[in-house]
Amino acid sequence: MAEAGIRPKHEELLAAAVRLFRQKGYHDTSMQDLAEAVGIQRGSLYHYIEAKEDLLWDIMDRAMRRLLDAVEPVAASSAPASEKLRRAVQAHLAVAAEHRDELVVLHVELKSLSARRRERMLALRDRYEGLFRGMVEEGVRTGEFRAADPKTVGLAILGACNWFTTWFRPEGPLSAADFARAFADLFLEGLVRSPQRQGG
Repeated sequence: MAEAGIRPKHEELLAAAVRLFRQKGYHDTSMQDLAEAVGIQRGSLYHYIEAKEDLLWDIMDRAMRRLLDAVEPVAASSAPASEKLRRAVQAHLAVAAEHRDELVVLHVELKSLSARRRERMLALRDRYEGLFRGMVEEGVRTGEFRAADPKTVGLAILGACNWFTTWFRPEGPLSAADFARAFADLFLEGLVRSPQRQGG
């Protein structure tokens, strides 16, 4: 979906940057590579961006906000913590399956951002991780989950979800929804208290 104020050529340039940054890495992708990918002269790139890092930031910012837009409504819902966590995993993997390359760039190239932009991106990442920690905290607080460290559990869930982008293949035998169910089952099996333990 094109965003307000972004010209079609910029969208084309972003798509090319995603592909090249994923294939070659940010530092090994030159401005000449980008220009050739969209069929313009290198000097013409500066009609759309001031620097290569602008493209990296746009890619990462969009990817992070897609995740936030998908999971924040789930975290804010009135569903039980286990259902919210299941739906959050499903939402994350749905975004990851549709925007695999963008999310790989997001995870791999954080170190390539300037210090100021890296700090901003880390703040967005912390906000996102906080959604998962909050769901685990809620489940522990209400007794739905066994006692567990929310930060550790949240990082474990997101670690699995983030690596999904590196090996998932849409043409494979299992869909993103299949993996989401498997991931959620795996983590909830370890978190949800059995009826015997809940009564104890």
